Amino acid sequence: MASPGSGFWSFGSEDGSGDSENPGTARAWCQVAQKFTGGIGNKLCALLYGDAEKPAESGGSQPPRAAARKAACACDQKPCSCSKVDVNYAFLHATDLLPACDGERPTLAFLQDVMNILLQYVVKSFDRSTKVIDFHYPNELLQEYNWELADQPQNLEEILMHCQTTLKYAIKTGHPRYFNQLSTGLDMVGLAADWLTSTANTNMFTYEIAPVFVLLEYVTLKKMREIIGWPGGSGDGIFSPGGAISNMYAMMIARFKMFPEVKEKGMAAVPRLIAFTSEHSHFSLKKGAAALGIGTDSVILIKCDERGKMIPSDLERRILEAKQKGFVPFLVSATAGTTVYGAFDPLLAVADICKKYKIWMHVDAAWGGGLLMSRKHKWKLSGVERANSVTWNPHKMMGVPLQCSALLVREEGLMQNCNQMHASYLFQQDKHYDLSYDTGDKALQCGRHVDVFKLWLMWRAKGTTGFEAHVDKCLELAEYLYNIIKNREGYEMVFDGKPQHTNVCFWYIPPSLRTLEDNEERMSRLSKVSVICPPWPPKVLRLQA
Repeated sequence: MASPGSGFWSFGSEDGSGDSENPGTARAWCQVAQKFTGGIGNKLCALLYGDAEKPAESGGSQPPRAAARKAACACDQKPCSCSKVDVNYAFLHATDLLPACDGERPTLAFLQDVMNILLQYVVKSFDRSTKVIDFHYPNELLQEYNWELADQPQNLEEILMHCQTTLKYAIKTGHPRYFNQLSTGLDMVGLAADWLTSTANTNMFTYEIAPVFVLLEYVTLKKMREIIGWPGGSGDGIFSPGGAISNMYAMMIARFKMFPEVKEKGMAAVPRLIAFTSEHSHFSLKKGAAALGIGTDSVILIKCDERGKMIPSDLERRILEAKQKGFVPFLVSATAGTTVYGAFDPLLAVADICKKYKIWMHVDAAWGGGLLMSRKHKWKLSGVERANSVTWNPHKMMGVPLQCSALLVREEGLMQNCNQMHASYLFQQDKHYDLSYDTGDKALQCGRHVDVFKLWLMWRAKGTTGFEAHVDKCLELAEYLYNIIKNREGYEMVFDGKPQHTNVCFWYIPPSLRTLEDNEERMSRLSKVSVICPPWPPKVLRLQA
Protein backbone atom coordinates (compact mmCIF):
# COMPACT_ATOMS: atom_id res chain seq x y z
CA MET A 1 0.00 0.00 0.00
CA ALA A 2 1.33 3.43 -0.92
CA SER A 3 2.38 5.99 1.63
CA PRO A 4 -0.23 8.60 2.41
CA GLY A 5 2.33 11.20 1.54
CA SER A 6 2.02 10.22 -2.11
CA GLY A 7 -1.50 11.60 -2.18
CA PHE A 8 -2.78 8.26 -3.48
CA TRP A 9 -3.94 5.02 -1.88
CA SER A 10 -4.16 1.76 -3.81
CA PHE A 11 -6.49 -1.08 -2.99
CA GLY A 12 -4.84 -4.23 -1.76
CA SER A 13 -5.25 -7.31 0.35
CA GLU A 14 -4.75 -7.20 4.09
CA ASP A 15 -1.21 -8.52 3.77
CA GLY A 16 -0.34 -5.72 1.35
CA SER A 17 -0.02 -8.02 -1.66
CA GLY A 18 -2.46 -6.03 -3.77
CA ASP A 19 -5.24 -7.41 -5.95
CA SER A 20 -3.11 -9.77 -7.99
CA GLU A 21 -4.43 -12.76 -6.08
CA ASN A 22 -8.01 -11.83 -6.84
CA PRO A 23 -8.08 -9.94 -10.16
CA GLY A 24 -11.67 -10.93 -10.85
CA THR A 25 -12.96 -8.91 -7.92
CA ALA A 26 -11.07 -5.79 -8.92
CA ARG A 27 -12.13 -6.21 -12.57
CA ALA A 28 -15.78 -6.51 -11.58
CA TRP A 29 -15.60 -3.41 -9.43
CA CYS A 30 -13.82 -1.56 -12.21
CA GLN A 31 -16.55 -2.44 -14.71
CA VAL A 32 -19.09 -1.00 -12.31
CA ALA A 33 -16.93 2.07 -11.71
CA GLN A 34 -16.79 2.85 -15.44
CA LYS A 35 -20.49 3.69 -15.31
CA PHE A 36 -19.78 6.74 -13.17
CA THR A 37 -19.46 10.12 -14.80
CA GLY A 38 -17.12 13.02 -14.29
CA GLY A 39 -13.96 10.93 -14.31
CA ILE A 40 -14.90 9.14 -11.09
CA GLY A 41 -14.95 5.79 -12.87
CA ASN A 42 -11.36 6.13 -14.04
CA LYS A 43 -10.26 7.19 -10.57
CA LEU A 44 -11.94 4.17 -9.01
CA CYS A 45 -10.27 1.89 -11.57
CA ALA A 46 -6.91 3.37 -10.72
CA LEU A 47 -7.74 2.90 -7.07
CA LEU A 48 -8.57 -0.76 -7.56
CA TYR A 49 -5.67 -1.69 -9.81
CA GLY A 50 -2.98 0.73 -8.74
CA ASP A 51 -0.89 2.72 -11.21
CA ALA A 52 0.76 -0.33 -12.74
CA GLU A 53 -2.10 -1.90 -14.64
CA LYS A 54 -5.62 -1.61 -15.90
CA PRO A 55 -7.99 -4.40 -17.01
CA ALA A 56 -7.61 -5.67 -20.55
CA GLU A 57 -11.25 -4.90 -21.32
CA SER A 58 -10.51 -1.18 -21.27
CA GLY A 59 -7.78 -1.46 -23.89
CA GLY A 60 -4.78 -1.82 -21.62
CA SER A 61 -3.93 1.86 -21.49
CA GLN A 62 -2.72 3.35 -18.27
CA PRO A 63 -5.41 4.99 -16.07
CA PRO A 64 -5.65 8.72 -16.73
CA ARG A 65 -4.82 9.51 -13.12
CA ALA A 66 -1.67 7.41 -13.29
CA ALA A 67 -0.65 9.01 -16.58
CA ALA A 68 -1.16 12.49 -15.23
CA ARG A 69 0.44 11.85 -11.86
CA LYS A 70 3.77 13.55 -11.27
CA ALA A 71 6.27 13.34 -8.48
CA ALA A 72 5.02 14.76 -5.24
CA CYS A 73 5.74 18.39 -4.64
CA ALA A 74 8.80 18.78 -2.42
CA CYS A 75 8.64 22.49 -1.83
CA ASP A 76 8.14 23.82 1.66
CA GLN A 77 6.21 26.90 0.58
CA LYS A 78 2.99 27.42 2.52
CA PRO A 79 0.56 27.47 0.91
CA CYS A 80 2.12 25.46 -1.89
CA SER A 81 1.79 27.19 -5.27
CA CYS A 82 3.33 24.45 -7.40
CA SER A 83 1.46 23.39 -10.51
CA LYS A 84 2.23 19.71 -10.02
CA VAL A 85 -0.67 17.29 -9.60
CA ASP A 86 0.43 15.84 -6.29
CA VAL A 87 0.77 17.67 -3.03
CA ASN A 88 3.25 16.87 -0.33
CA TYR A 89 1.15 16.37 2.79
CA ALA A 90 4.26 16.32 4.98
CA PHE A 91 4.48 20.11 4.51
CA LEU A 92 0.75 20.82 4.80
CA HIS A 93 -1.55 21.30 7.75
CA ALA A 94 -5.29 21.79 8.28
CA THR A 95 -4.73 25.54 7.99
CA ASP A 96 -3.71 25.01 4.34
CA LEU A 97 -7.13 23.63 3.47
CA LEU A 98 -10.23 25.64 2.65
CA PRO A 99 -11.14 28.29 3.60
CA ALA A 100 -7.44 29.16 3.33
CA CYS A 101 -6.36 31.29 0.40
CA ASP A 102 -5.27 28.98 -2.45
CA GLY A 103 -6.64 26.09 -0.40
CA GLU A 104 -8.83 24.57 -3.09
CA ARG A 105 -6.22 22.27 -4.69
CA PRO A 106 -4.81 20.75 -1.48
CA THR A 107 -8.37 20.43 -0.14
CA LEU A 108 -9.53 18.48 -3.19
CA ALA A 109 -6.46 16.26 -3.07
CA PHE A 110 -6.79 15.64 0.66
CA LEU A 111 -10.49 14.81 0.52
CA GLN A 112 -9.93 12.55 -2.50
CA ASP A 113 -7.36 10.58 -0.56
CA VAL A 114 -9.65 10.37 2.45
CA MET A 115 -12.33 9.09 0.08
CA ASN A 116 -9.91 6.49 -1.25
CA ILE A 117 -9.34 5.22 2.29
CA LEU A 118 -13.08 5.02 2.85
CA LEU A 119 -13.72 3.22 -0.44
CA GLN A 120 -11.04 0.67 0.36
CA TYR A 121 -12.69 0.02 3.71
CA VAL A 122 -16.13 -0.30 2.10
CA VAL A 123 -14.94 -2.90 -0.41
CA LYS A 124 -13.11 -4.88 2.27
CA SER A 125 -16.23 -4.82 4.45
CA PHE A 126 -18.02 -6.97 1.89
CA ASP A 127 -15.09 -9.29 1.20
CA ARG A 128 -15.66 -12.63 2.97
CA SER A 129 -11.93 -13.38 2.85
CA THR A 130 -11.14 -10.44 5.15
CA LYS A 131 -11.41 -10.46 8.93
CA VAL A 132 -14.35 -8.89 10.71
CA ILE A 133 -11.96 -7.39 13.25
CA ASP A 134 -8.26 -7.17 13.90
CA PHE A 135 -8.77 -7.49 17.64
CA HIS A 136 -6.37 -6.01 20.16
CA TYR A 137 -6.88 -5.55 23.89
CA PRO A 138 -7.27 -1.93 25.03
CA ASN A 139 -3.86 -1.81 26.68
CA GLU A 140 -2.24 -3.16 23.48
CA LEU A 141 -3.78 -0.45 21.31
CA LEU A 142 -2.92 2.23 23.84
CA GLN A 143 0.70 1.10 23.86
CA GLU A 144 1.04 0.53 20.12
CA TYR A 145 -0.12 4.00 19.05
CA ASN A 146 0.08 7.45 20.52
CA TRP A 147 -3.54 8.55 20.79
CA GLU A 148 -2.91 11.52 23.07
CA LEU A 149 -3.89 15.04 22.03
CA ALA A 150 -1.03 17.50 21.54
CA ASP A 151 -0.62 21.26 21.64
CA GLN A 152 1.02 21.45 18.23
CA PRO A 153 -0.72 20.52 14.96
CA GLN A 154 0.22 17.44 12.97
CA ASN A 155 0.69 17.55 9.23
CA LEU A 156 -1.84 16.11 6.81
CA GLU A 157 0.31 13.07 6.11
CA GLU A 158 -0.08 12.10 9.75
CA ILE A 159 -3.80 12.91 9.64
CA LEU A 160 -4.27 10.47 6.76
CA MET A 161 -2.35 7.85 8.68
CA HIS A 162 -4.72 8.33 11.61
CA CYS A 163 -7.68 7.77 9.30
CA GLN A 164 -6.18 4.54 8.03
CA THR A 165 -5.19 3.30 11.49
CA THR A 166 -8.64 4.00 12.90
CA LEU A 167 -10.34 1.93 10.22
CA LYS A 168 -7.70 -0.80 10.46
CA TYR A 169 -8.90 -1.61 13.97
CA ALA A 170 -12.57 -0.83 13.41
CA ILE A 171 -15.15 -3.63 13.44
CA LYS A 172 -16.52 -4.19 9.95
CA THR A 173 -20.19 -4.05 10.87
CA GLY A 174 -21.16 -4.47 7.23
CA HIS A 175 -19.19 -7.72 6.89
CA PRO A 176 -21.24 -10.80 5.86
CA ARG A 177 -19.91 -12.63 8.92
CA TYR A 178 -20.58 -9.92 11.48
CA PHE A 179 -23.21 -11.08 14.00
CA ASN A 180 -23.50 -8.76 16.98
CA GLN A 181 -26.04 -6.29 18.30
CA LEU A 182 -29.10 -5.03 16.45
CA SER A 183 -27.55 -2.35 14.23
CA THR A 184 -25.58 -3.92 11.42
CA GLY A 185 -25.01 -3.71 7.70
CA LEU A 186 -23.70 -0.95 5.47
CA ASP A 187 -26.18 0.35 2.94
CA MET A 188 -24.50 2.24 0.11
CA VAL A 189 -27.30 4.77 -0.41
CA GLY A 190 -27.53 5.34 3.33
CA LEU A 191 -23.77 5.82 3.46
CA ALA A 192 -23.93 8.39 0.65
CA ALA A 193 -26.71 10.19 2.50
CA ASP A 194 -24.62 10.27 5.66
CA TRP A 195 -21.72 11.82 3.76
CA LEU A 196 -24.06 14.45 2.33
CA THR A 197 -25.53 15.17 5.75
CA SER A 198 -22.07 15.76 7.22
CA THR A 199 -21.16 17.98 4.30
CA ALA A 200 -24.27 20.12 4.81
CA ASN A 201 -23.43 20.30 8.55
CA THR A 202 -26.62 21.99 9.66
CA ASN A 203 -29.00 21.89 12.58
CA MET A 204 -32.61 20.73 12.68
CA PHE A 205 -34.04 23.38 14.99
CA THR A 206 -35.50 25.80 12.41
CA TYR A 207 -36.69 25.76 8.82
CA GLU A 208 -34.55 28.76 7.97
CA ILE A 209 -31.31 26.85 8.63
CA ALA A 210 -32.36 23.41 7.33
CA PRO A 211 -35.27 23.90 4.91
CA VAL A 212 -35.05 20.68 2.91
CA PHE A 213 -34.16 18.46 5.86
CA VAL A 214 -37.03 19.85 7.94
CA LEU A 215 -39.49 19.15 5.12
CA LEU A 216 -38.10 15.63 4.65
CA GLU A 217 -38.56 14.96 8.36
CA TYR A 218 -42.16 16.15 8.12
CA VAL A 219 -42.87 13.95 5.10
CA THR A 220 -41.10 10.88 6.50
CA LEU A 221 -42.66 11.01 9.96
CA LYS A 222 -46.10 11.41 8.42
CA LYS A 223 -45.51 8.35 6.25
CA MET A 224 -44.39 6.34 9.28
CA ARG A 225 -47.53 7.36 11.17
CA GLU A 226 -49.65 6.28 8.21
CA ILE A 227 -47.96 2.88 8.26
CA ILE A 228 -48.65 2.59 12.00
CA GLY A 229 -52.31 3.11 11.16
CA TRP A 230 -53.13 6.58 12.47
CA PRO A 231 -55.72 8.18 10.13
CA GLY A 232 -54.10 10.30 7.43
CA GLY A 233 -50.75 10.07 9.19
CA SER A 234 -51.98 12.55 11.78
CA GLY A 235 -50.02 13.17 14.94
CA ASP A 236 -46.53 14.33 15.70
CA GLY A 237 -43.01 12.98 16.02
CA ILE A 238 -39.32 13.63 15.98
CA PHE A 239 -36.05 11.88 15.18
CA SER A 240 -34.01 11.42 18.34
CA PRO A 241 -30.47 10.20 19.16
CA GLY A 242 -31.66 6.62 19.72
CA GLY A 243 -34.39 4.33 21.01
CA ALA A 244 -33.54 5.01 24.66
CA ILE A 245 -34.15 8.74 24.17
CA SER A 246 -37.31 8.06 22.15
CA ASN A 247 -38.64 5.94 25.00
CA MET A 248 -37.78 8.67 27.49
CA TYR A 249 -39.63 11.20 25.31
CA ALA A 250 -42.70 8.94 25.47
CA MET A 251 -42.48 8.69 29.24
CA MET A 252 -42.09 12.44 29.60
CA ILE A 253 -45.02 13.23 27.30
CA ALA A 254 -47.25 10.67 29.05
CA ARG A 255 -46.46 12.30 32.39
CA PHE A 256 -47.18 15.78 30.97
CA LYS A 257 -50.47 14.61 29.48
CA MET A 258 -51.70 13.44 32.90
CA PHE A 259 -50.08 16.18 35.00
CA PRO A 260 -49.17 19.24 32.88
CA GLU A 261 -48.18 21.15 36.02
CA VAL A 262 -45.09 18.94 36.35
CA LYS A 263 -43.39 21.05 33.68
CA GLU A 264 -43.20 24.09 35.97
CA LYS A 265 -43.49 22.63 39.45
CA GLY A 266 -41.60 19.34 39.10
CA MET A 267 -42.23 15.94 40.67
CA ALA A 268 -43.05 17.43 44.07
CA ALA A 269 -46.35 18.63 42.62
CA VAL A 270 -47.56 15.20 41.45
CA PRO A 271 -48.37 11.92 43.21
CA ARG A 272 -46.24 8.79 43.01
CA LEU A 273 -46.30 7.71 39.34
CA ILE A 274 -45.97 4.10 38.21
CA ALA A 275 -44.95 2.75 34.79
CA PHE A 276 -45.35 -0.84 33.66
CA THR A 277 -43.32 -2.84 31.18
CA SER A 278 -42.41 -6.49 30.64
CA GLU A 279 -39.55 -8.24 32.37
CA HIS A 280 -38.01 -8.76 28.91
CA SER A 281 -38.25 -5.09 27.96
CA HIS A 282 -35.31 -2.81 27.23
CA PHE A 283 -33.43 -1.30 30.15
CA SER A 284 -34.00 2.19 28.74
CA LEU A 285 -37.41 2.37 30.46
CA LYS A 286 -35.73 2.31 33.85
CA LYS A 287 -33.04 4.71 32.66
CA GLY A 288 -35.72 7.13 31.53
CA ALA A 289 -37.53 6.86 34.84
CA ALA A 290 -34.28 7.62 36.66
CA ALA A 291 -33.50 10.62 34.45
CA LEU A 292 -37.01 12.08 34.80
CA GLY A 293 -37.04 11.79 38.58
CA ILE A 294 -39.74 9.11 38.56
CA GLY A 295 -37.32 6.53 39.93
CA THR A 296 -36.47 3.00 38.88
CA ASP A 297 -38.56 1.57 41.72
CA SER A 298 -41.58 3.08 40.00
CA VAL A 299 -41.10 0.87 36.94
CA ILE A 300 -42.99 -2.38 37.54
CA LEU A 301 -41.86 -5.39 35.51
CA ILE A 302 -44.68 -7.60 34.25
CA LYS A 303 -44.28 -11.36 33.93
CA CYS A 304 -43.78 -12.93 30.51
CA ASP A 305 -44.76 -16.30 29.09
CA GLU A 306 -42.25 -18.89 27.84
CA ARG A 307 -41.91 -17.01 24.53
CA GLY A 308 -41.06 -13.74 26.24
CA LYS A 309 -44.44 -12.01 25.72
CA MET A 310 -46.05 -9.87 28.40
CA ILE A 311 -48.90 -11.63 30.23
CA PRO A 312 -51.92 -9.26 30.14
CA SER A 313 -53.54 -10.71 33.27
CA ASP A 314 -50.41 -9.98 35.29
CA LEU A 315 -50.36 -6.43 33.90
CA GLU A 316 -53.92 -5.79 35.07
CA ARG A 317 -53.18 -7.34 38.46
CA ARG A 318 -50.17 -5.09 39.01
CA ILE A 319 -52.12 -1.99 37.90
CA LEU A 320 -54.79 -2.72 40.48
CA GLU A 321 -52.15 -3.28 43.16
CA ALA A 322 -50.59 0.11 42.42
CA LYS A 323 -53.93 1.90 42.54
CA GLN A 324 -54.81 0.24 45.87
CA LYS A 325 -51.57 1.64 47.30
CA GLY A 326 -52.56 5.13 46.22
CA PHE A 327 -50.09 5.29 43.34
CA VAL A 328 -50.99 6.60 39.88
CA PRO A 329 -50.37 4.32 36.88
CA PHE A 330 -49.46 6.66 34.03
CA LEU A 331 -47.73 4.55 31.33
CA VAL A 332 -47.64 1.02 29.99
CA SER A 333 -44.75 0.30 27.62
CA ALA A 334 -45.37 -2.77 25.49
CA THR A 335 -42.51 -4.18 23.44
CA ALA A 336 -42.70 -5.11 19.76
CA GLY A 337 -39.55 -7.15 19.28
CA THR A 338 -37.73 -7.75 22.55
CA THR A 339 -33.95 -7.51 22.52
CA VAL A 340 -33.18 -11.16 23.21
CA TYR A 341 -36.17 -13.33 22.30
CA GLY A 342 -37.54 -11.05 19.57
CA ALA A 343 -40.96 -11.36 21.21
CA PHE A 344 -44.01 -9.24 20.43
CA ASP A 345 -46.25 -8.34 23.35
CA PRO A 346 -50.02 -8.84 22.75
CA LEU A 347 -50.73 -5.22 21.81
CA LEU A 348 -54.50 -5.58 21.42
CA ALA A 349 -54.90 -6.98 24.92
CA VAL A 350 -52.57 -4.35 26.34
CA ALA A 351 -54.52 -1.63 24.53
CA ASP A 352 -57.78 -2.85 26.07
CA ILE A 353 -56.29 -2.65 29.56
CA CYS A 354 -54.83 0.82 28.96
CA LYS A 355 -58.20 2.05 27.70
CA LYS A 356 -59.99 0.53 30.71
CA TYR A 357 -57.74 2.26 33.24
CA LYS A 358 -57.04 5.42 31.19
CA ILE A 359 -53.29 4.84 30.98
CA TRP A 360 -50.96 6.05 28.22
CA MET A 361 -49.94 3.15 25.96
CA HIS A 362 -46.46 3.27 24.49
CA VAL A 363 -45.06 0.66 22.11
CA ASP A 364 -41.30 0.21 22.04
CA ALA A 365 -40.97 -1.04 18.47
CA ALA A 366 -37.33 0.02 18.16
CA TRP A 367 -36.42 -3.49 17.00
CA GLY A 368 -39.71 -4.77 15.60
CA GLY A 369 -41.04 -1.64 13.92
CA GLY A 370 -39.43 -2.60 10.64
CA LEU A 371 -41.93 -5.46 10.30
CA LEU A 372 -44.62 -2.85 9.65
CA MET A 373 -43.07 -2.55 6.18
CA SER A 374 -43.99 -6.18 5.42
CA ARG A 375 -47.51 -7.23 4.48
CA LYS A 376 -46.54 -10.77 5.49
CA HIS A 377 -45.33 -9.95 9.00
CA LYS A 378 -47.01 -6.71 10.10
CA TRP A 379 -49.77 -8.70 11.84
CA LYS A 380 -47.30 -9.27 14.66
CA LEU A 381 -47.84 -5.61 15.60
CA SER A 382 -51.65 -5.75 15.46
CA GLY A 383 -52.94 -3.14 17.88
CA VAL A 384 -50.01 -0.73 17.45
CA GLU A 385 -52.47 1.73 15.87
CA ARG A 386 -54.13 2.04 19.30
CA ALA A 387 -50.93 3.22 20.97
CA ASN A 388 -50.48 6.80 22.12
CA SER A 389 -46.80 6.73 21.12
CA VAL A 390 -44.41 4.44 19.26
CA THR A 391 -40.63 4.16 19.16
CA TRP A 392 -39.33 2.93 15.82
CA ASN A 393 -35.62 2.60 14.97
CA PRO A 394 -34.97 2.37 11.21
CA HIS A 395 -31.27 1.92 12.04
CA LYS A 396 -32.10 -1.56 13.29
CA MET A 397 -34.25 -3.84 11.15
CA MET A 398 -34.34 -1.52 8.15
CA GLY A 399 -30.55 -1.21 7.94
CA VAL A 400 -30.33 2.60 7.94
CA PRO A 401 -26.87 3.80 9.09
CA LEU A 402 -26.67 4.88 12.72
CA GLN A 403 -28.28 6.81 14.12
CA CYS A 404 -31.92 6.88 13.04
CA SER A 405 -34.65 6.59 15.68
CA ALA A 406 -38.14 8.06 15.57
CA LEU A 407 -40.65 8.77 18.31
CA LEU A 408 -44.18 8.96 16.88
CA VAL A 409 -47.01 10.53 18.92
CA ARG A 410 -50.69 10.18 18.07
CA GLU A 411 -51.82 13.52 19.54
CA GLU A 412 -50.60 16.51 17.57
CA GLY A 413 -49.22 19.44 19.56
CA LEU A 414 -48.67 17.52 22.78
CA MET A 415 -44.91 17.18 22.30
CA GLN A 416 -44.64 20.89 21.56
CA ASN A 417 -46.57 21.87 24.67
CA CYS A 418 -44.52 19.50 26.81
CA ASN A 419 -41.11 20.74 25.74
CA GLN A 420 -41.31 24.27 24.33
CA MET A 421 -39.49 27.08 26.11
CA HIS A 422 -40.22 29.95 23.65
CA ALA A 423 -36.58 30.94 23.12
CA SER A 424 -37.15 34.25 21.35
CA TYR A 425 -33.68 34.42 19.82
CA LEU A 426 -34.45 31.27 17.81
CA PHE A 427 -38.19 30.92 17.47
CA GLN A 428 -39.33 34.41 16.53
CA GLN A 429 -43.06 34.71 15.87
CA ASP A 430 -42.78 37.18 12.98
CA LYS A 431 -41.04 34.93 10.46
CA HIS A 432 -42.43 34.93 6.94
CA TYR A 433 -43.13 31.18 6.77
CA ASP A 434 -45.30 28.62 8.60
CA LEU A 435 -43.77 28.45 12.09
CA SER A 436 -44.87 24.84 12.57
CA TYR A 437 -41.79 23.92 10.55
CA ASP A 438 -39.55 25.29 13.31
CA THR A 439 -39.30 21.95 15.09
CA GLY A 440 -36.57 22.76 17.59
CA ASP A 441 -38.82 23.86 20.44
CA LYS A 442 -40.56 20.48 20.71
CA ALA A 443 -37.22 18.68 21.12
CA LEU A 444 -35.16 18.30 24.28
CA GLN A 445 -32.06 19.14 22.29
CA CYS A 446 -31.25 22.49 20.79
CA GLY A 447 -28.50 21.19 18.51
CA ARG A 448 -30.10 18.24 16.70
CA HIS A 449 -28.36 16.13 14.07
CA VAL A 450 -29.95 15.51 10.67
CA ASP A 451 -30.92 11.84 10.94
CA VAL A 452 -33.83 11.76 8.50
CA PHE A 453 -31.96 12.09 5.21
CA LYS A 454 -30.43 8.60 5.38
CA LEU A 455 -33.85 7.03 5.80
CA TRP A 456 -35.53 9.26 3.23
CA LEU A 457 -32.91 8.66 0.54
CA MET A 458 -32.88 4.90 1.14
CA TRP A 459 -36.68 4.88 0.98
CA ARG A 460 -36.53 6.67 -2.37
CA ALA A 461 -33.91 4.21 -3.60
CA LYS A 462 -35.66 1.04 -2.38
CA GLY A 463 -39.29 2.02 -2.26
CA THR A 464 -41.56 0.53 0.35
CA THR A 465 -41.44 -2.72 -1.62
CA GLY A 466 -37.66 -2.82 -1.28
CA PHE A 467 -37.83 -2.54 2.49
CA GLU A 468 -40.55 -5.17 2.48
CA ALA A 469 -38.34 -7.58 0.51
CA HIS A 470 -35.46 -6.86 2.91
CA VAL A 471 -37.56 -7.66 5.98
CA ASP A 472 -39.12 -10.76 4.42
CA LYS A 473 -35.72 -12.12 3.43
CA CYS A 474 -34.29 -11.59 6.91
CA LEU A 475 -37.14 -13.48 8.56
CA GLU A 476 -36.91 -16.21 5.95
CA LEU A 477 -33.23 -16.65 6.82
CA ALA A 478 -34.05 -16.79 10.51
CA GLU A 479 -36.57 -19.56 9.92
CA TYR A 480 -34.03 -21.40 7.78
CA LEU A 481 -31.46 -21.25 10.59
CA TYR A 482 -34.05 -22.37 13.13
CA ASN A 483 -34.94 -25.40 11.02
CA ILE A 484 -31.25 -26.36 10.73
CA ILE A 485 -30.48 -26.00 14.42
CA LYS A 486 -33.58 -27.41 16.09
CA ASN A 487 -32.78 -31.07 15.34
CA ARG A 488 -29.00 -30.87 15.23
CA GLU A 489 -27.04 -32.84 17.79
CA GLY A 490 -25.43 -30.69 20.45
CA TYR A 491 -27.91 -27.84 20.06
CA GLU A 492 -31.04 -27.05 22.01
CA MET A 493 -33.61 -24.35 21.31
CA VAL A 494 -34.38 -21.98 24.17
CA PHE A 495 -38.11 -22.23 23.46
CA ASP A 496 -40.27 -24.35 21.18
CA GLY A 497 -41.58 -23.01 17.90
CA LYS A 498 -40.09 -20.89 15.16
CA PRO A 499 -39.00 -17.36 16.08
CA GLN A 500 -41.32 -14.42 15.50
CA HIS A 501 -38.44 -12.13 14.58
CA THR A 502 -34.89 -12.74 13.37
CA ASN A 503 -33.69 -13.65 16.87
CA VAL A 504 -32.76 -17.36 16.85
CA CYS A 505 -32.14 -18.36 20.47
CA PHE A 506 -30.33 -21.61 21.18
CA TRP A 507 -27.96 -23.36 23.53
CA TYR A 508 -24.81 -25.08 22.37
CA ILE A 509 -24.46 -28.22 24.52
CA PRO A 510 -20.84 -29.40 24.76
CA PRO A 511 -20.32 -33.19 24.78
CA SER A 512 -19.49 -33.19 28.49
CA LEU A 513 -22.98 -31.91 29.35
CA ARG A 514 -25.14 -33.82 26.88
CA THR A 515 -25.73 -36.79 29.17
CA LEU A 516 -26.47 -34.76 32.30
CA GLU A 517 -29.96 -34.54 33.71
CA ASP A 518 -31.72 -31.23 32.98
CA ASN A 519 -31.43 -29.60 36.40
CA GLU A 520 -30.01 -26.56 38.12
CA GLU A 521 -26.42 -27.86 38.09
CA ARG A 522 -26.54 -28.51 34.35
CA MET A 523 -27.96 -25.05 33.73
CA SER A 524 -25.27 -23.46 35.87
CA ARG A 525 -22.51 -25.22 33.93
CA LEU A 526 -24.21 -24.50 30.62
CA SER A 527 -24.40 -20.79 31.43
CA LYS A 528 -20.60 -20.73 31.68
CA VAL A 529 -20.37 -22.03 28.11
CA SER A 530 -22.71 -19.49 26.53
CA VAL A 531 -21.34 -16.28 27.95
CA ILE A 532 -21.25 -14.27 24.73
CA CYS A 533 -24.68 -12.73 25.14
CA PRO A 534 -24.90 -11.30 28.67
CA PRO A 535 -27.01 -10.99 30.69
CA TRP A 536 -29.07 -13.65 28.92
CA PRO A 537 -27.38 -17.07 28.74
CA PRO A 538 -28.75 -18.31 25.38
CA LYS A 539 -26.74 -17.64 22.28
CA VAL A 540 -28.68 -15.36 19.98
CA LEU A 541 -28.24 -14.77 16.28
CA ARG A 542 -30.08 -11.87 14.72
CA LEU A 543 -29.95 -12.31 10.98
CA GLN A 544 -29.92 -9.21 8.82
CA ALA A 545 -29.37 -8.94 5.08
